[in-house]
Amino acid sequence: MGSRWRKAKLSLGLNLCVYVPKTLDEITSSSSSTVPSPSVVSSDAAALPSPVGPGPSDFTMLMPTTPTPSSSGLRLSKSGSRSSKKTCAICLGTMKPGDGHALFTAECSHTFHFHCIASNVKHGNQDCPICRTKWKEIPFRGSLLSDYPNDQATTSNPVVNRAQDDGQMNLLRRLPRTASSNRHQYHHLPSIFHDLDPTRFNDDEPLEAVPILDPNPDASPPGCMTAGTTTVEVKTFTELSEISQSDCRDSFTVVIHLKAPIFNVNVRAHGKEESRSTRAPIDLITVLDVSGSMAGTKLALLKRAMGFVIQNLGPSDRLSVISFSSTARRLFPLRRMSESGRQKSLLAVNSLTSNGGTNIAEGLRKGVKVVEDRKEKNPVCSVILLSDGQDIYTVFPTNGMHRSQPDYCALLPSSARRDGGQSIPVHVFGFGADHDSESLHSISEASGGTFSFIEAEAAIQDAFAQCIGGLLSVVAQELHVQVDAGDNDVQLGPIKSGSYANHTTEDKRRGSIHVGDLYAEEERDFLVSVNVPLAGCNEESLLLKVGCSYKEPLTKETVNVSMVEVRIARPLVVISQQVTSIEVDRQKCRLDAAEAMVESRSAAEQGELSKAVSILEQCRGRILESVSGKSGDRLCMALDAELREMQERMADRQRYEATGRAYMLSGLSSHSWQRATARGDSTDSASLLQSYQTTSMAVMLQRSKTMTPSGRRPQIKHTNSFPARPEPR
Repeated sequence: MGSRWRKAKLSLGLNLCVYVPKTLDEITSSSSSTVPSPSVVSSDAAALPSPVGPGPSDFTMLMPTTPTPSSSGLRLSKSGSRSSKKTCAICLGTMKPGDGHALFTAECSHTFHFHCIASNVKHGNQDCPICRTKWKEIPFRGSLLSDYPNDQATTSNPVVNRAQDDGQMNLLRRLPRTASSNRHQYHHLPSIFHDLDPTRFNDDEPLEAVPILDPNPDASPPGCMTAGTTTVEVKTFTELSEISQSDCRDSFTVVIHLKAPIFNVNVRAHGKEESRSTRAPIDLITVLDVSGSMAGTKLALLKRAMGFVIQNLGPSDRLSVISFSSTARRLFPLRRMSESGRQKSLLAVNSLTSNGGTNIAEGLRKGVKVVEDRKEKNPVCSVILLSDGQDIYTVFPTNGMHRSQPDYCALLPSSARRDGGQSIPVHVFGFGADHDSESLHSISEASGGTFSFIEAEAAIQDAFAQCIGGLLSVVAQELHVQVDAGDNDVQLGPIKSGSYANHTTEDKRRGSIHVGDLYAEEERDFLVSVNVPLAGCNEESLLLKVGCSYKEPLTKETVNVSMVEVRIARPLVVISQQVTSIEVDRQKCRLDAAEAMVESRSAAEQGELSKAVSILEQCRGRILESVSGKSGDRLCMALDAELREMQERMADRQRYEATGRAYMLSGLSSHSWQRATARGDSTDSASLLQSYQTTSMAVMLQRSKTMTPSGRRPQIKHTNSFPARPEPR
């Protein structure tokens, strides 16, 4: 017997099993009662007798279970959801003796690869993935005792020393929490489930060969929109149409307007991807919060939203999912969304359970690592982060019972920041009333992504749909705008570009704006101030020369757009009354609203809500009295509606803390990047807050509202989570 146990130990390494009773009744039951035991078998070893678990008297207390739903609406193949003695139901890989993988047979008689089921258990699932039987003995990898210092090896530890001759069994003791206990005392407990992820994430699936584009637009698949323009369009608008020769201006405003070209919209017909899509494929990494507060309907809706994302990615796109609670785990490496890839991804997402605290920094660290370590790269890459809580490990590190100042910069790896040399935009979604909107907004700003506020639980899928609608339509990358002064006496003033970095030379004769990526049909407007000197006898003045360059995502070729000259008439005398250009006035109103939001938020954070409301009210008055406001300009009407909504969310401190701050930060993110974000009813087709929404976003959003991954609203199926009691926030 001893030699057989030694052989099992060698084949399994440090693989372990844990015996966990289901109810308190089992603790008080007779020690003579027998408990069915699972078996762990190496494919290279002979069949071994099942180990006997420790007696239930070793347990001090059990936590109650908390129901957690899973989405049953995700479409899975029949072969992926039923038991097979030859197929692991988790990885869908073959199980046979001699293939070098240990096998685990549970008390319900279902068998899995040991590393697959151990990974599943590590993330908090105590139930059989096939029949949902609640196991009394659960497997996991690693030495429990190695995670604890010797001075902690007391009866208060959640780990009970195993018998000397028992190389497989360990007992996990669950202790009650006392009111006097520090809530961070047991934050190290998840570390007993050792990280099963590899040291390097270079196991991404190879890219699919880039298809040859059809040069004949008439042969495009039905439902596609053919290209109207092939390059980024550059236009300019001056504040006034003419200035007299004897007049000079120190701050004359010129608007630089960019518009991205239209591309062939990829349409899924009869559930299949059209093969002649001209869009650039994407590497998408989703970092999802599965902490204890996500239990219930939240997790079910998140699964459904992820199912929608998976079903709408093409076979050339790749997806990797990172889940995090107290620790983070990569569910699967970057995987192409072929038919089999979708099935495996849906199965992995549907296995998510909620437990533990919120460690956003660890989730982002692994998400960024997937991007950095990948062997091959798709033209477009982005990270999506969703969280409903506050990071209690990094933002507010605990020193005794006191919190230090928040450290938002520590949440995002330095390599992912815009100034870190590698651009990895993180599009962040704050979910519910309890999330830390300030930290999430800081992550998006530092990485070059957007921050969206999901107020209603049911809006998760719509918010994701709008975001991926843009990400799947990138038509320009690394876009730079060059601005040169015209006549010799003309000099550049301040360049107002929101969150986009800009630079002006010391002689004020040349400037630049770094824009980055543009989605199809996206527009950008930048305000440049110039000084207009006396014209002498000249009938016109050359103020600026504006051009841009960018990379085409698929071919990586550099596209240079010809310089556009900005000229203004210089008559001897201006006879007609000058009226400010609506295009320029509209953008001035947008900047005025954004500045008012910043000032109002500063007052609100200092507790001066009445002052904050007054600042927004004054800005609304200026917008409605402007030239564009009086003309009924849609952007101005949208700004007025947004500012009014912000005022209502500042009615009292409680409402501002619950939704006002997040709503305002999402609005600031949208205006500073001139890109659509989700906030309030902004994804509603009747909302005015869609000034930056593109056709691709609208199409994907409409698809989300009319269909689900399974073609119908899925029924939410409730399962149990582990541990049952969520980590306090």
